[in-house]
Amino acid sequence: MNTVTFALETRAQARRDFSTISLIGLAHGCSHFFHMLLPPLFPAFIRDFGLSYSELGLLVTTFFVISGIGQALAGFLVDRRGARPVLFAALSCFVLASLAAGLADGFAGLMLAAALAGLGNSPFHPVDFTILNKRVSQARLGHAFSVHGISGNLGWAVAPVFLIGISELSGNWRFAYLGTALVALGVLALLALKRHAIDDRDGSWAHEKPGAAALKEEHPLAFLRLPSVWLCFSFFFFSTAALSAIQSFASPALTSLYGLPLKATAFVVTGYMLAGALGMVIGGFWVARSATLERNIGLAMSGAALMLALVASGLLPPLFAAGLAAAAGFGTGLAGPSRDMLIKRAAPPGATGRVYGTVYSGLDVGFAVAAPVFGALLDGGHPAGVFYGAALALLLGVSAAALVGLFRKR
Repeated sequence: MNTVTFALETRAQARRDFSTISLIGLAHGCSHFFHMLLPPLFPAFIRDFGLSYSELGLLVTTFFVISGIGQALAGFLVDRRGARPVLFAALSCFVLASLAAGLADGFAGLMLAAALAGLGNSPFHPVDFTILNKRVSQARLGHAFSVHGISGNLGWAVAPVFLIGISELSGNWRFAYLGTALVALGVLALLALKRHAIDDRDGSWAHEKPGAAALKEEHPLAFLRLPSVWLCFSFFFFSTAALSAIQSFASPALTSLYGLPLKATAFVVTGYMLAGALGMVIGGFWVARSATLERNIGLAMSGAALMLALVASGLLPPLFAAGLAAAAGFGTGLAGPSRDMLIKRAAPPGATGRVYGTVYSGLDVGFAVAAPVFGALLDGGHPAGVFYGAALALLLGVSAAALVGLFRKR
């Protein structure tokens, strides 16, 4: 009888885990979809509003400055008020951002859309990882992180196809933003319907056993004394600077370097994200079998850096160069689950929202700083700098991850 009861409880836990993982994956995919609310239609904004690449980079900076500041603050809000209501508010911001973009009549309107989308994006990492860490069983947590990363890459991959596709089919880019508003509304409705599966009040930190000793009360900012937190922040800053270069400027850079048409290079970002998603699938199994997270990250991201440096050389056949730029996403994706597990080890139980909010704000700062820099490189006639800069940033991220490992050993 005990065996039957145990089996039933195990199945119930598995169903609960899969439900939570899939819903949080959908929410995370939506947040990454809205990272790309504006960049796929940059050529339309240049045509209709006469904007430069530096101005377009400033839109990306606005999104991520607001997201970065909001993310660090959202971690405290999530720890105090719970993750689920904050998630619903974030998705509502995406609806408003879509409407602002669709109604924009110049740079100011696009800036408002970027600001609203950045505000909506800000809580997702502290929200997602709080819910996953509290509700998902330890045995499936590595795979939960893998699904979380995969869904983000799929959101990035789908956005250019969705936005460019609707724009070309309708002949008006504004209709694409009606579509993005409906996407956010649909995700919000589904999560509200299944809200019991994302209730972070129903769970425990670090999967502690009943009756375990209470955690020592510390100052809410005590986690900021941990060197590993700031090294993880640096890791995200550098790795995301590389991603910013690819997401926003790989297409025009490839056109300048290799003479490929923009319609062909526009989908390199989609290929990069799909390759990253595949890498994350494998990375989820890799992290479950390897305790040396820093080595995983070093091997995967160094390989991606080498591919981007080869693309920057300008010596490859054009289509091969575009394919290699997309394939570099596999290396960054492969490192993803190891990266998320590295952050988990740096987070004291009960402070997960704050730690993830602070560490992942490095992602937003990386995007915010890198976008205008790489935009200026293109405006200055240095398209190879986009790929060389991305490769260098990945290698600096590898160094930061190695230092995290060194401090953990000490």
